[in-house]
Amino acid sequence: MGGETAVSSLDARELEAFLALADELHFGRAGERLYVSQSRVSQLLRSLESKVGARLVDRTSRRVRLTPLGEQLLAGLRPAFDTIVRTIEEVRDVARGVGGLLRIGFQGTADDQIMNAVALFQSRYPDCATEIVEIPFSDPFGPVHRREVDAAVVLMPVQESELAVGQVFSRQPQSLAVSSRHPFAKRDALDAEDLAACSLIGVHGAAPEYWRRAQAPTATPGGRPIAAGPSVSTLQEGLALVQADRGAMLLCHPTADYYGRRAVTFVPLTGLQDSSLALVWHRHHETARTRAFSQALAAVAGTTG
Repeated sequence: MGGETAVSSLDARELEAFLALADELHFGRAGERLYVSQSRVSQLLRSLESKVGARLVDRTSRRVRLTPLGEQLLAGLRPAFDTIVRTIEEVRDVARGVGGLLRIGFQGTADDQIMNAVALFQSRYPDCATEIVEIPFSDPFGPVHRREVDAAVVLMPVQESELAVGQVFSRQPQSLAVSSRHPFAKRDALDAEDLAACSLIGVHGAAPEYWRRAQAPTATPGGRPIAAGPSVSTLQEGLALVQADRGAMLLCHPTADYYGRRAVTFVPLTGLQDSSLALVWHRHHETARTRAFSQALAAVAGTTG
């Protein structure tokens, strides 16, 4: 009744091995990711190449890279394979109900909106446990990439191609945190152009440069340079330096209220884009749990404005 088709001859394990190798460009790491040996990855790849009829990967003693045909296969295979995996997970989740464990990361503090969303999610899906995990201020996206959390509430902006952005919420005007001894502490309000007269405390660590620049810009909207102050890895470190009059720090109003202290003054600031938070998760690891929590967060954000 007809010969074997190209699709029917394929093995899902071969496709998984190829995708893992395309991501890692290293046979050992691809094997670790799939919980198989390096030689097994090589065997699966050779089998796939045999069925395709061409080399998909160039291997040398120093590097691994995709051939042009490998790049073409990756471009078409990745979204299709992800759709298949996601569909199977959705059907399985519907069959089982939303259960298991959802780990939610947050930066700084888990505010009322996050905790209300957790409560709503728990009421909707009592069979799913939730775990709230503080993630480093200086590494907002790393825990999601490393699968230490299933989703994370992070400060915008988010320009990571592998991350899906769910609910964006808590849009708030910025404040400038300064020492109570700083001249700005006597002001009722500040404009973004005033930042040229102070140094901003920055963030160091694994956070991408565009994100760090958003938290501590190097120029005002009008183009005036802003001096760079010391950099920190945690919010508490930053506020300690503000208190010591080592620089100023941009914070949204709720964060300023939460971390208010006598030696630090928070002055309203206009002229910069509002601060906002977003729920993010890895596109390749999306589940019914992450989508359901994003919906719960959207419901809470919609009622609180």
